[in-house]
Amino acid sequence: MTPKESKAAETHGADLDERITEALVGAAVGDALGGPVEGYSPEQITERHGGRVHGVVGPWNGDAWRTARPIAPYHKGDGHVTDDTLLTHALVRVYARVRDHLDAYAIAEHLVPDLMTTPRWIPELEAEALPLHRVFLAEKWLVARLHYGHIDPREAGVGNIVNCGAAMYMAPVGLVNAANPAGAYTEALEIAGAHQSSYGREAAGVFAAAVAAACTPGATPDSVVATCLSLAKDGTRAAIEAVCEEASRHRDFESALAPLRAAVTPYDTVGPDYRSPSLGARRPSRLHAIEELPVALGMLVVSGGDFRQAVLGSVNYGRDCDSIATMAGAIAGALGSPVPGDWSKAVSEASRLDLWEPARTLCEITGEIFKRDVLRRRTHEQLFTAMGGTACSA
Repeated sequence: MTPKESKAAETHGADLDERITEALVGAAVGDALGGPVEGYSPEQITERHGGRVHGVVGPWNGDAWRTARPIAPYHKGDGHVTDDTLLTHALVRVYARVRDHLDAYAIAEHLVPDLMTTPRWIPELEAEALPLHRVFLAEKWLVARLHYGHIDPREAGVGNIVNCGAAMYMAPVGLVNAANPAGAYTEALEIAGAHQSSYGREAAGVFAAAVAAACTPGATPDSVVATCLSLAKDGTRAAIEAVCEEASRHRDFESALAPLRAAVTPYDTVGPDYRSPSLGARRPSRLHAIEELPVALGMLVVSGGDFRQAVLGSVNYGRDCDSIATMAGAIAGALGSPVPGDWSKAVSEASRLDLWEPARTLCEITGEIFKRDVLRRRTHEQLFTAMGGTACSA
């Protein structure tokens, strides 16, 4: 048995509640580890930290984080989660209200008011504030279009910049649809229509499918990637295939950093300078993909599904590494790879958030939704049989 096979075999015994917990906690931990080095290159990260990042680190600009551009006034670092986690937890709260599968209207009716009206602890601001004050413009779009513009929620994402904004918080959709990747893909596309279009929306669907596939007993990084390729369309599919093919040639993230970036470059619209995107960046296209999801899947392959290595590879990749590590952490956690206890404790205490509470909530809701799904399926079977459908299906 190879080291990668050994790591994968260790995860098969995890039950659904454990997978939900590891996925949500793992996403938050990845987010917190990636936050302080977001936007920089692997070389810049190494120079700043005297080597690769191996855990929680402080702000890039040290004590000057309150005023130093381009990050101010956010305290990125020291174990603080970012908007990836804030939105993930917000989506769990929407599931807690609806207690069923979600659609774009649920985003308009529940997520948007949550962002606008309920002050919550924001770790990066070290204060209670409306979540709307923390999210960036691509996420403020939800409020502008749905609350003020009264746009049809299913179409509100059209016109927004195309980025990973919708994909980064779709882990709960994959967990609610655990072991049903096609269902997760469809539900996430519906939800993300309120936020994104084009390959940003597509990435949301594929990421949710990856999390759902990872929950399947016996799942491996390769089986998760295969599921993603079976569902992904256009440039998103091509980017995942190219990056994961390159990732299969590496056994450690150190050797994979530059090759994975080279593999995703033809599909990435942002360009070489992450903080100065090209003129064609973030515009709708069938030929392109967000960078974050293919790289997260690539790091999952490189690590053999091991949480620690998948997240560290994502963090040290740089660029939008908080979102990359959020995705890699969620998928590795859903595979059953345990989140290091010292990391989760440090992030929970620094962020002053109970990282396990959303998981407890989603475990309960997932069971309720599954029971409703079974009842709906049984009702359909009875009606289909009453119409003589059994003869047709035979």
